[in-house]
Order: sequence, then C-alpha cells, then structure tokens
Amino acid sequence: MKDVLLYRIVRPILKYFCKICYKPTYIGLENIPKNGGVVLAGNHTNNLDCILLISSTNRTIHFLAKDELIKGFKKIIFKNMGIIPVNRKIHDSNALKNSIKILKERKVIGIFPEGTINRTNDIIMPFKIGAVKMANETNSYIVPFTIKGKYKLFSKNIKIEFLKSYKLSNDLDAENKKLMKIISENLSKEN
Repeated sequence: MKDVLLYRIVRPILKYFCKICYKPTYIGLENIPKNGGVVLAGNHTNNLDCILLISSTNRTIHFLAKDELIKGFKKIIFKNMGIIPVNRKIHDSNALKNSIKILKERKVIGIFPEGTINRTNDIIMPFKIGAVKMANETNSYIVPFTIKGKYKLFSKNIKIEFLKSYKLSNDLDAENKKLMKIISENLSKEN
C-alpha cells in the first residue's frame, strides 16, 4: 500500500530528527497495543506533535488532519502518508467514516480531540467527540497520551506519556468527559 510504504520510509528519518533535535522522553510505550485497532488521543501543543507520535511507535499512525494539508504541493506528501483529511468547517462525516474503516482494518488512528493546537492558557480545550465515537463503534482500544514541555532545539525538554489503554462504554458523552479528565489530570501532575 502506497501510504504505508512512504510512511515506513519517512518514519526512521523523523525518528532520528526527533532524537537529535528534541531528545524526547517516551513513557508508557508498553501501553500501545501491538495489534488491533487503536485510537491514540491526546493534547495538541505544536505542529511537531505528529512527528513525536510517529517517532514513538513502529505501528503506522493514520492522523486526522485539517484538509488544507492535502491541497497544492503538500498533497503529494500528506496524502501518501495516510492522513485522513477533516473539513473543520462542517461536521465531517467522511472523516469519521474513513477513520472507522481504518480501525476495522485493525490499524492505528492518531487524533487530537481538541481539534486544533491549544493556544489558550487552559490546560486543555474541550474535546470533540470523534475519538470516543470511532473507538466505541469499532470496539478499539483508546490510548490517552499527554505531551508536556516545549520543543526547544537540542534540549531534553519534551515528554510524551502514553497512559493505560481501555475500552469504552456506550455512553459517549461520559466517555468523552472521562478521556478529557484522564488527560487533564495527567497534564496537571508534577513531573
């Protein structure tokens, strides 16, 4: 599959780039299931968050990302990296449908439920319900993660922590609040 091939070619380069430039700390990698459908869901701090996630696991991650990334010259790269475009101006049912298809193929989705980079003073912004909806509909595990620190060149300042994976109940509103609480509490913890 074309997207997986490009992803596999690019991943070692991104992993090396991340290791040299940002010296990230990875915690809880054992919490990412090695098989089956998985939704990685966490806070969004910077455009580099996707590179950090890619460098953390050997599983191919299909990210939900703004549809502007598949326009113009960027289309060749991002489309072939397996991203799922999302039109953020509407409730994009195609993005959800494509994500569910990937999870049913027992693959990994990466999503930032805040919907955009958090530029507020709040620990996290309210979560959109898509992450829990797709995990519930496909009976996939959800793995919350948190990104702490700043991307400062050549300083060991950035940390990503993967928390325990779990399955969801059918109460999506409660599950969305639970996911938000898990991530918020972890972000509030002292390092």
